[in-house]
Amino acid sequence: MKLRSFEEIYALAAARKGGVVALENILALTPSLPAGDIARISDDRVLAAMTRQIFGAGFSYKVIERKWPAFEAGFDGFDPHACAFMSEERFDALLRDPSIVRSARKILAVQRNAQFVLELSSEHGRAARFFAEWPDERYIDLVHVVRRRGAYLGGETAMRFLRALGKPAFVTSPDMVAALVREGVLSRPSIAKRDLQVVQEAMNQWAASSGRDFTTISRVLSMSVGLPPASAERPWEAWGL
Repeated sequence: MKLRSFEEIYALAAARKGGVVALENILALTPSLPAGDIARISDDRVLAAMTRQIFGAGFSYKVIERKWPAFEAGFDGFDPHACAFMSEERFDALLRDPSIVRSARKILAVQRNAQFVLELSSEHGRAARFFAEWPDERYIDLVHVVRRRGAYLGGETAMRFLRALGKPAFVTSPDMVAALVREGVLSRPSIAKRDLQVVQEAMNQWAASSGRDFTTISRVLSMSVGLPPASAERPWEAWGL
């Protein structure tokens, strides 16, 4: 697959965001972690990361942030054993609790995902070790595993969960997909399974040529969409091309 260099795409994003320094400051907000650091994340924090993304999907993240201490208390600090074996009384109490988001399906998803975390912990010694040791070049296969074995982790949610853990992760947001269409990676705005494999191949190429991780590449692609307003007539000058 013949691709435009990542450096050129980076220049587009930098021009839109006010320069390299401004762009790097934005990218610093979502750092990836070394595999060893990811592997040390406790099971309760893995479940908490899943839950935060699930409840945040289609909802205001500011509301979830404000309510998060209540989530921590309501779900026993996301202890996987406590959540996996939640009693009916506890479930009913959570449904009546106005301090959290009262979604029966999402509360049940916490219970099912707690079981998923316990399974991974039993298989790998710690759930996070499974995610840490998965090879980046097969990232999309990991997304499929999370979607299949977890609950309420479809769409972008599985990807955002992996990114929240610190795993290098691309997220197929509308802006990123638009950039992939522009770059000729995709022929249309589609994220079907076969398209995701094509995206994986492109991301592998950009990562190998640039030394950047998937999180950085994904975010730069997203931020490269559109022209800087002040340079619409002569965009190449702003891009440094």
